[in-house]
Amino acid sequence: MIDCAIIGGGPAGLTAAIYLARFHLAVRLYDNGSSRTALIPRTHNHAGYPGGIKGTDLLDLMHKQAAEFGVDRTDATVTQIIPDGGFFRVLVEGSEVQARSILLATGVHNLPPNMDKAEHDAALARGLIRYCPICDGYEVTDKRVGVIGTGGHGMREALFLRGFTPHITLVAHTGVHDLDQIAREKIEAAGIEIVDGPAAPIHIIGNEIAVGTADGERRFASIYPALGSHIRSELAVAAGAEASADGCLVVDDHQMTSVPGLFAAGDVVKGLDQISHAMGEAGVAATKIRNLLDERQPIRR
Repeated sequence: MIDCAIIGGGPAGLTAAIYLARFHLAVRLYDNGSSRTALIPRTHNHAGYPGGIKGTDLLDLMHKQAAEFGVDRTDATVTQIIPDGGFFRVLVEGSEVQARSILLATGVHNLPPNMDKAEHDAALARGLIRYCPICDGYEVTDKRVGVIGTGGHGMREALFLRGFTPHITLVAHTGVHDLDQIAREKIEAAGIEIVDGPAAPIHIIGNEIAVGTADGERRFASIYPALGSHIRSELAVAAGAEASADGCLVVDDHQMTSVPGLFAAGDVVKGLDQISHAMGEAGVAATKIRNLLDERQPIRR
C-alpha cells in the first residue's frame, strides 16, 4: 500500500509529489500527459524565470526534481478510485493499487472554437490562440484581439482584455449574441465592437488569425475563446465527492474534499487557473496529507 496516489502530472500534482516525497512518504504519480501547462508556448507570470519559460520545459524540470526524491511516476490513466474502509483502491488500466490517501490534480480542458484540430494546435503554439488573459494579456498589448463567446463569460473576458488593448472585438460563437441591455452598454462603453457569429471558419493567414463573422471576415493578432471549460472531476465525483454545479470540487481550507482522505488541488478546484495558485494549493494539501497520515500511523518512529 502506498501513502498517496497523485492523479495528474501538472504543476499541482508535481508540487504535491515533491512535498510528500520529502516528507518520507511513499508516493505514486499517475500522469496521462494531458496537463494544459504543456500547451503554454512561454509563461512570463511564473516568478523566477526572467524571459519566461516554455510549459514543457517547466514540467520537465519539475519531473526531474520529483525524481530526485524518488517519486514513482506511472504514465497511465486512472479509471476509478474506490473508497474502501479507510483507504482507496486505485484502478489503472487493468491493474490496481491501494493508497492511504488520494490527491486529485486532473485540471480542466478548455473548450476550443470550431476549427481543425491541427490548425488549432499550430495557432496555439504561435500565440494566435490564447486561453488565459491573466497569463498572457500583456503579450497582446495594443494589438487587435478577438474574443469568441457571448453572455456573461464573453463579456467579462472582453472587458478584462480591454485593460491591455483598445482593439477588442467580441464575436458570438454561434448565431446572434446573447447579451442583455446592461451587458451591451458595458461593452459599448468600453469601446469594444460586438459582432454576431457564427465564428467560422477560423484560419491562420500569415501572422494573423482570420475569423468569419456575420459581418465578414475579421483578422486578429490573437483570439481568446471564451467558451468555458470541462472540469475533470469525474473520478472524485464517482467516489462520492461533492462538486459545484459547474463540476469544480468542493474542498475545505486544507484542500480535502467531502470524502475523507481524498484531496484536490489546482484547476479542478475553483481557482484562478494559474500555475502559482495550483502549486500553492498543492503545498497546502500535501502538508495536510502528511499530518493526517501521521496521526493514523506515526511516520519514521
